[in-house]
Amino acid sequence: MSTALRFLKTALSDSTGRVLERYPTLDGTILIDTDILVETDGWPEEATLQALAEKAIAAAWQTLDGGPQPVSELSLVFTDDAAIRELNNDWRDKDKPTNVLSFPAFPIKPGQKPGPMLGDIVIARETVEREAADEQKPFDHHLTHLIVHGFLHLLGYDHIIESEAEEMEGLERKILAHLAIPDPYALSVTDDQSD
Repeated sequence: MSTALRFLKTALSDSTGRVLERYPTLDGTILIDTDILVETDGWPEEATLQALAEKAIAAAWQTLDGGPQPVSELSLVFTDDAAIRELNNDWRDKDKPTNVLSFPAFPIKPGQKPGPMLGDIVIARETVEREAADEQKPFDHHLTHLIVHGFLHLLGYDHIIESEAEEMEGLERKILAHLAIPDPYALSVTDDQSD
């Protein structure tokens, strides 16, 4: 069993000894506690990933105009293609790597307030690097997009049905625009790969 899978299976029940970091909103208000696990080599430093995630989550929450948010927790796992392939196969019956997987702790619908545990987002480094290179995007822009994409899934958004996909993509564009990141769908090979 991969480290990522063990982490996901224990994240809801084992909270002792975990170091929690916080995501501030764009105005500095604390919203979401997070656990970051950097599972493989090749990722930027944890502090860099933390800062990137803080900006992405803050911009997403502010763009969604979610108002005051209850204390919630989010786990981000930065892994590799082999681990995400295993998760994708185990949870979605797709035996291939993907860029991002989201595991909501509790099912919610868009617009509902999240509970104390949002869930987990797992991102594969090699896939992110490959897609960013293929699309000639800066790595940090693509990674930020995938964090936003995964976060929206935890908040109940999806892209299975075309109308839902349009809504989700529109939100992603708005959120990323707040961060001065160009439209990720203008020329994208990853439209059908994000989960």
